[in-house]
Amino acid sequence: MKRFVFGAVSALVLGVSAAAAADYPAKEIQGIIQWGAGGSTDTVMRSVTPHAEAVLGGTVVMQNMTGGVGAIALNHVAGQDADGYTLLMGAENPLLYKVMGLGDKDYSDFIPISILARGTPILVANPDAPFNDYAGMMAYIKEHPGELRVGATGPGGLPSVVTAMINTVEGKMNVISVPYDGDGPALTALQGGAIDVMPAVLGAAIEGIRAGKMKPLAIFDVAANPKLPDVPPVTDFNAAYSTYLPWGPFFGVFVKKGTPDDVVAKLAAAYAKGAENAEFKELMDNRGFNMLAISGAEAEAFLAKWQQGTTWLLQDAGLTKTSPEAFGIARP
Repeated sequence: MKRFVFGAVSALVLGVSAAAAADYPAKEIQGIIQWGAGGSTDTVMRSVTPHAEAVLGGTVVMQNMTGGVGAIALNHVAGQDADGYTLLMGAENPLLYKVMGLGDKDYSDFIPISILARGTPILVANPDAPFNDYAGMMAYIKEHPGELRVGATGPGGLPSVVTAMINTVEGKMNVISVPYDGDGPALTALQGGAIDVMPAVLGAAIEGIRAGKMKPLAIFDVAANPKLPDVPPVTDFNAAYSTYLPWGPFFGVFVKKGTPDDVVAKLAAAYAKGAENAEFKELMDNRGFNMLAISGAEAEAFLAKWQQGTTWLLQDAGLTKTSPEAFGIARP
């Protein structure tokens, strides 16, 4: 009798779960964006999500939740039910949390719904900076040690990785690091003259470049970008950069592990279709983003490779608090 009751209850639970997945979404979905308004992650998520909503047949209410290099948003979503009603809309930073001592969680605690796109890093300067290219910047740093003001978004942010790459390839730069809560505020500060140089993603900087509000110094890639064909890749200046490139930040939508497979499948299908929208693709192309729109095993492999290369770059640059090896992250 006890076995029968247990089996009946189990069947009932499974039936309710299946029904819940079939009815999903039955209420508003919360989309928690790791970074502030106006930044690259915010722009990508607010651009693709309306198209995903149309496919999903539900509403995603997006909220910017900043702080802790994105850790506050990640921990918030990790603390919610694994029911598909809270999405983490993030960038690459969580893959560095463990080695940077910023938290004990990363994307291994989540399921990638879609890795939407990869950005291309670019080094930009205030229009009035006393140099016009990468070589001029390096010469200025040597001639004026401790004077150049470089924007940052915290340990593990894109600027810290790009700066680590420069320090590893060129030798440690003697500059002033000025922190900001995201690339949006930092690029605004750059245009206002509060800082001199900012490593940023091309997508967030390209409109300012086109408007003459900032000047590009170099693309962090192995070839010129078709959106800014006159801006040279850093491998033109130092072939040692090819060890780390191509590389770039990425943008993805995640749910907590344990979310029902049917719900994950619905979300993945919705964002995959949303990423095919012509308006979204045009926006991404115009801003220099590389479309990916991958999920499942392909997304998991992408995340693993990215984490390996970047954490070991930071480790070799002396910027980690704990070796990647301690967390089972093999050297690439």
